[in-house]
Amino acid sequence: MLTRRSLLGRIAGTAGALAAPAWLAPRLSLAAPAAGEARFVLLLLRGAVDGLALAPPVGDPDYARLRGAASLAGAPGLQRLDGLFALHPALGFVAERWRGGEATLLHAVATPYRERSHFDAQDVLESGHARPHAARTGWLNRALSGLPRAAGAPGAAPRAVALGAAVPLVLRGGNEVASWSPGRLPRVDGDTLQRFADLYADDALLARRLAEAGEAQAMAGGDAAAMGAGRGGLAQFAQMSRAAASFLAREEGPRVAVLETSGWDTHAAQGDLDGALAARLAALDAGLRALHAGLGGAWRHTVVLAVTEFGRTVAVNGTRGTDHGTGAAALLLGGAVRGRVIADWPGLAPQALHEGRDLRPTLDLRAVQAAVLREHLGIAPEYIAREVFPDGPRLARIEGLVRA
Repeated sequence: MLTRRSLLGRIAGTAGALAAPAWLAPRLSLAAPAAGEARFVLLLLRGAVDGLALAPPVGDPDYARLRGAASLAGAPGLQRLDGLFALHPALGFVAERWRGGEATLLHAVATPYRERSHFDAQDVLESGHARPHAARTGWLNRALSGLPRAAGAPGAAPRAVALGAAVPLVLRGGNEVASWSPGRLPRVDGDTLQRFADLYADDALLARRLAEAGEAQAMAGGDAAAMGAGRGGLAQFAQMSRAAASFLAREEGPRVAVLETSGWDTHAAQGDLDGALAARLAALDAGLRALHAGLGGAWRHTVVLAVTEFGRTVAVNGTRGTDHGTGAAALLLGGAVRGRVIADWPGLAPQALHEGRDLRPTLDLRAVQAAVLREHLGIAPEYIAREVFPDGPRLARIEGLVRA
C-alpha cells in the first residue's frame, strides 16, 4: 500500500527534495542571487593532488633528477606557462583557457596545516582556521553573510548550492544553502510530480517540497537517474559539472557552487603521461570543459578555484607513486580571471625542501580565497578578516586575480 510515509520516501530518493538535517538533505532551496552577476565555483580535490605533476616545474634544475622516470620535462603535449612551469598534457581545456588569458596557476601554496592526515588537512582546508577542528562551520558559509544583498530584494540572504551526496564542511553553518545529488531510483517525470502536487496541495510541507523537487530536477538538467551510479567519482564529474552549470546559469539561481572529487591519493603506480593520475587529470579537465559549456554567457562572470588539502612528496617512492607532502598547486580559471602564474618558488634543492622531502609552501591558500571573496564577490576586507578567516589577519593581500 502506498502510504503518505512511503510516498515521501520515494520522492526523497528520486528527486532529492525532502527535508532532512540542514546539511544532509539532498534538496534545493532557491533564493535571490547575490548583487551583480559574479559566480564562484569551489572545487575540492580530495586526496592530495600531486601539484608537481599537475603543473610540473620543468625549468627547475632539480626537478628531473628528483622525479626520475616520472619526470615530465620534455614530454610531448606540455603547455609551457613560462620559463619554469608547464601544465600536464591531460589538461587540454585548462591550457586553452590559459592561452585565452582565463587561467591562473598558483604554486607552492598550502593551508597552515603541516601534518599528513587527510582528515585533519581537509578540516583545515574547509573550516578556514589554522588548526584542525577549531570550528564546526566552513569559511564559505561564513562568507555568504558578507555578500552584498541582491538588488530589489532587501534582507534576502544570498545562497549557495553543494553538488554531491552531502553538504561539505566548507558550506556548513548558519546560512541555509541548497544541496542536490543525483538519485538512484528511476526518474520521476514532470507530469507525475505535478499530479502529486495537485493531490497534496493542501499539505503545506509536502506541497512546498514537491515544488522544490520540480525546480531541482529542471535546473539540474533533467535525468538524475543517468547520473546516479557511482556518484561522487571522477567518472561522473563532468555530469555533476553540467548540473552545477544549470543551477548557476539561471538568473534566479544561486551564485556559488561547491563540487568535490576524490581519488587523488596516488601512493602507487601514479604514472606520468598516462596511468592513474593522468586519467584523473583528464576527467577533471573534461568536467571543467562541461562546466564552461553549461554556463554559456555566465562563464564571463565566473571564477573557478580548484584546491586540495596538501601536496605530495617531491621524490617518487618505491611503488612508483608519491606520498603525503606539504606544498601544493591550485588552479583559478574562468571568464572573470586575469590569467597569470603566481608563485614565490622556493626551489627543489635539498636545502630548500620542507623536512627534506616536500615542496616548501610560500603562500597561504587562505590569502587566495580571501582575494577571490574580496575582488570577485565584493565582500569587505574587514568582514573577511573578522569572520571568514579570523585567525589569519596577516594574510598576504593578493591583487588583480580577477578582471576589473
